[in-house]
Amino acid sequence: MMRNSFSLGTIFGIELRADLSWLVAFGLVVWMLSAHDFPMNYSQLAPGATFGLAIATAIFFFASVVAHELGHSLVSARLGLPVPRITLFIFGGMAQLSREPQRPRDEFLIAVAGPLVSFALALGFGALAWAGPGVVGLPLTAFGRWLSTVNFALALFNLLPGFPLDGGRILRAIVWGLSRNFKAATALAGMAGRLIAFGLIGWGLLLAFRGNWADALWIAFVGWFIEQAASQSVARVALQDTLAGHTAREAMMTDCPRVGPAMTIQKLVDEVVLASGRRCFPVVGGNRVTGLITLNEIRAVPREEWATTTVGTAMIPLKELKSVSPEAGLIEVFEQMTEADVNQIPVVENGQLVGMVARDNILAFLQARAALGV
Repeated sequence: MMRNSFSLGTIFGIELRADLSWLVAFGLVVWMLSAHDFPMNYSQLAPGATFGLAIATAIFFFASVVAHELGHSLVSARLGLPVPRITLFIFGGMAQLSREPQRPRDEFLIAVAGPLVSFALALGFGALAWAGPGVVGLPLTAFGRWLSTVNFALALFNLLPGFPLDGGRILRAIVWGLSRNFKAATALAGMAGRLIAFGLIGWGLLLAFRGNWADALWIAFVGWFIEQAASQSVARVALQDTLAGHTAREAMMTDCPRVGPAMTIQKLVDEVVLASGRRCFPVVGGNRVTGLITLNEIRAVPREEWATTTVGTAMIPLKELKSVSPEAGLIEVFEQMTEADVNQIPVVENGQLVGMVARDNILAFLQARAALGV
């Protein structure tokens, strides 16, 4: 996701990013408000004022989404689970926890924080709308009424009891606390999420039959997204259960082709990448690893500059790389790759590179165990 997003800065030490799809969502909200909602409900507003109000309302709407995610993030950090980033995308926002909560109580508190923030915002904006045009003017009344309604709807929708919604995490926390079975609780919340998703898709199809294509496509798309996310949540827990007890040493590759920082990108591609079929290469200078270069860094260099650009210029420097020890658990390795949004991670022992673990290595490790039935 990071490669398709851009940074908006940091807040409370948490990086705030926006996926490119968020720009589409922002534009749609501005268009909907300026072309439909505000002109239909507040015809007294001048067209120029309506457009400016639509932009301001859209900004505060997405600020409300950030506040919702900050609710999750700050409670999570308070419980010892830092959140490195919040990402805005077309369906809202997502706080990326450094790891899953280890206690049902923590899961519950983190999950419920977001909707509580949205309810509080709904009350605040509702008070602004309740004051009325005579006190705050018509533009602020329209602004407050729309944001109050949307924040209230956001809180209610997120409380639906299925993954990946907050209500799904609340459901998992309750079932987990009662049964002491995290995997079963996750499966139940995932199944509930898929049922909600299929309900939304069915609703979208019904609207399509009635000719309401715009709402039909959007609702069905939201349903599809929820179904995918719910399935992935269950699959992630199953993966973690399978990886438990295994280390990076078991899955790492030790025959990584090493390249020098002075090698050109052209030579790297011609003599190493195409010959080995590998996707990432440790950069070694003076018998020490100085960085890592992957296909992503190679693609970032214009083709016409391959002959003059060196590996040392294009690589990810060592200080920016996360690494793990050979005895690190594969669950930890997987979580670090997810957090850093990378496909591979160096394995370092006593300051020396001893191997690499890529997502493909983990998949091959799992497939081999499944084939052998061990």
